[in-house]
Amino acid sequence: MSIFTDKRIVMTLDAGGTNFVFNAMKGGKTILEPYGTPSYGDNLDKCLDTMLSGFKKVKSQLEEEPVAISFAFPGPADYPNGIIGDLGNLPGFRGGIALGSMLQEHFNIPVFIQNDGDLYAYGEALGGLLPEINKLSAKKYKNLIGLTLGTGFGAGLVHNNTLIAGDNSIAGEVWLISNSISPEVNAEEGVSTRAIINKYKELSGDTSNTIMPFDIYKIATGQADGNTEAAKTAFYEFGKHLGDAIANLINLFDGIVVIGGGITGASSLYMPAAMEVLKGKFGCGQNRLVHKVYCLDDEKDKNEFLASSSKTIKVPFSEKTIEYDPVQKVAVATSNIDASFAISMGAYAYAINQLDK
Repeated sequence: MSIFTDKRIVMTLDAGGTNFVFNAMKGGKTILEPYGTPSYGDNLDKCLDTMLSGFKKVKSQLEEEPVAISFAFPGPADYPNGIIGDLGNLPGFRGGIALGSMLQEHFNIPVFIQNDGDLYAYGEALGGLLPEINKLSAKKYKNLIGLTLGTGFGAGLVHNNTLIAGDNSIAGEVWLISNSISPEVNAEEGVSTRAIINKYKELSGDTSNTIMPFDIYKIATGQADGNTEAAKTAFYEFGKHLGDAIANLINLFDGIVVIGGGITGASSLYMPAAMEVLKGKFGCGQNRLVHKVYCLDDEKDKNEFLASSSKTIKVPFSEKTIEYDPVQKVAVATSNIDASFAISMGAYAYAINQLDK
């Protein structure tokens, strides 16, 4: 499917614990100026009224009728039925709220809600990294692992243009996978903004309650005063934990990995450590991956990944030949598009796909 040639309009929402941002998409592109408002997540009635008024405002600006509403919303949730469960950052929703049914009844169009990590991966698979790679590579790739880095650690899985949501709509819960770097905690405790902050404070003795990863990035790159080595180490340790999680996902799912989110601007500080883990070995000497892994952020790696490694072999007892690629390749890359936009693309694509079933 090509989301960029579809002429249908879908209303979208970027739903955060603090703010809601409403828009609409057509042909995989936003068509209005974003409309933002506080989410009022601690007051259910006000939050729901805000959502209704936000979509009304979007609809009033459209020249054509929208065919659906589609957006990401935090879980836990029964996404297929549009029911939101007990949310930590939107306390008003605790107890289960039939959000999808409410919106569908009000606007009389289908409503699709999904996890943000899932929709991020779906957007990258249909309109981001995966099609970009397949334009350039002789081998065509169908699997994509989308990772989001920020206050939490999210993931989504896509196979052959199909989002893998799982029986309970919680496939790809990467934040809870095992952590071989720090076995006493889950993966997210090593791959989150708090991991960078905590490691910097531990190594530097900084007792500030206001320091953020961007501050630590500036210290690490010499743009601000502070403990440079502690800052570099904080990102390096983050990268090791990230590489450990990626290795587990690649071994299970065998797909291209794209990374987005608020920390990706510091990728030069953590990706080398992540690649060390991915290209490394277990204590017994066994390679961490079956695959040969490439970092597409590096031009040399990118060119090697895209270059064909296939050869022609003969069919036994025949004059026929066949092409064979002996190198099992996988790639990791920082996204070239904004994570919020990728989520919106994913929401649009998900709605169009569901409508066409």
